[in-house]
Amino acid sequence: MSIKFRLTLMSFLQFFVWGAWLITVGNYWFATKQWSGEQFGAIFSTLGLSSIIMPAITGIIADKWINAEKLYGVLHILGGLALLYIPQVDNPTTFYYVIFAAMLCYMPTISLSNSVAYNILKSNNYDVVKVFPPIRVWGTVGFIVAMWITNLTGNKASFNMFYLSAFAAFALGFYAFSLPKCPPQKLIADDATFMEKLGLNAFKLFGTYKMALFFIFSMFLGGALQLTNMYGDVYLSEFSKVPEYANSFVVKYSTIIMSISQISETLFILAIPFFLKRFGIKQVMLISMLAWVLRFGLFAYGNPIDGLWMIIMSCIVYGMAFDFFNISGSLFVETTTDSKIRSSAQGLFMMMSNGFGAFFGGIVSGYVIDKYFTHEGARDWHSIWLAFAAYALVIAVLFAVFFKHKHDPNAVTNVSH
Repeated sequence: MSIKFRLTLMSFLQFFVWGAWLITVGNYWFATKQWSGEQFGAIFSTLGLSSIIMPAITGIIADKWINAEKLYGVLHILGGLALLYIPQVDNPTTFYYVIFAAMLCYMPTISLSNSVAYNILKSNNYDVVKVFPPIRVWGTVGFIVAMWITNLTGNKASFNMFYLSAFAAFALGFYAFSLPKCPPQKLIADDATFMEKLGLNAFKLFGTYKMALFFIFSMFLGGALQLTNMYGDVYLSEFSKVPEYANSFVVKYSTIIMSISQISETLFILAIPFFLKRFGIKQVMLISMLAWVLRFGLFAYGNPIDGLWMIIMSCIVYGMAFDFFNISGSLFVETTTDSKIRSSAQGLFMMMSNGFGAFFGGIVSGYVIDKYFTHEGARDWHSIWLAFAAYALVIAVLFAVFFKHKHDPNAVTNVSH
């Protein structure tokens, strides 16, 4: 097998492991186990907490002591063991700790998979900028395929989703040991400070007003990133409680409907260079925030029959909301930070959005929905999505007013190419 094909398979399985349960776990939690919504928010907070704790630690281990591909394989096997145990869990507290263990193993593998791919491609004299994106796209395809399998096999509310994910994790874990060796790069100097080793020296960027604002807004918008992953499939599935929608396509194939979001994500990536050059990073990030308002607002007014177009449009808009924030934000960091701390700054951006943002977003949304929008066990989805839309709108308005950035088309063009 060619190197590119082997890395493509790695990317496919990397996100297949996640896609098998991430979108559908809400159905398992609410419909099958009938546990509380406040506790469910804590489950998704484990993604954020793991993103804060683990990537820096595993990065140091792979940089100094263990081959990256071996560490990558071990983490997937350990994560697979945790996933394999989940169907045996019969209370939400234990579920939290087991899924937390699984996420402590899984979340660092996202960045590790990139490191492994970069290392192997470079050692085989490939142009990483040209060759890696088509390989990474297959990760999104893997996520979508896993969603479809979970739905079409009738397991979107079944514990079998965890068995499917665990099987893929084991397959990927053992497969990783067959990949070309990625020995420690020893890029971290022995005399580096503790803060430098953990990549936390970028926190000094908070001393700059503009960068501090950027990272704070990244955290608040990061709180919105997982909301539809958490609740989207549950929302569509619960239309089954309305007699006129009970047998609709949307209810039966809610996970497939939700996969339109991931399909859209792959397409909007292609539009980013045009939008960045034409409008600039601030405007593109603002478009992303307004897209989140649309994402939530369309869900609020959609339904499986005459409002089906709103649900589908919401899923299409997701691609713009997700990509325009993540990629333009990364480019902003790339073009405005000193080269000596650029990698740490990128890590800080991910920590604020996918770490602290996802952590607080999971905790707070679970509490708010359970406390204010759940009545006698029934969730008021219309009000829930409108509340999320209002949250995104407030962030967008504040960002437009307070964040100052002058558009330089040449800077964006240089980074894009």
